Amino acid sequence: MSAIGQGLREMRRRRQLSTRQLALRSGISHSTISLIERDRLSPSVDTLSAILEAMGATMSGFFSQLAATTHYSPFYRGDDLPEAGRPNSISYRIIGINHPNRSLLMLHETYAPGADTGQPFNHAAQEAGVVVEGAIELTVGSETQVLETGDAYYFDSQMPHRFRNCGNGQARIISAVTPPTY
Repeated sequence: MSAIGQGLREMRRRRQLSTRQLALRSGISHSTISLIERDRLSPSVDTLSAILEAMGATMSGFFSQLAATTHYSPFYRGDDLPEAGRPNSISYRIIGINHPNRSLLMLHETYAPGADTGQPFNHAAQEAGVVVEGAIELTVGSETQVLETGDAYYFDSQMPHRFRNCGNGQARIISAVTPPTY
């Protein structure tokens, strides 16, 4: 994230600190600070935390500010969606991955015939989706239903759940998870 260096430099300048003054306050060498500000070095979490603390800032505040000033496009071409799954089995294409302060995970899911997420799993979130092609067997807790094109679901992801393509062709789902955990 090249914005980290620029963000730190701007914060330091607003506080009217030289790199040497910031180095004395943070315990991080001035040469390291200079390298980070010029995007020549990626800081560790501890280093970044020490620098921010020396300027009276927090990690969450710093990254929130960076996200608020980061330019992004609201449009995504299908070929540009990053893959988070296994394309030969279950493909999870992520929509809006570069959106700052993303509070929703939006997915275009494709299941090959017979593809199965395996043992039921759970996580702290809520999920919703619409089957846009094929048939999916969805198990949530102790309930199982076959959902076909046009059918939908919404459930608390803390309940163990499992998806399986029970049809002969591929199945596709457009889904959302909030908060964006998976």
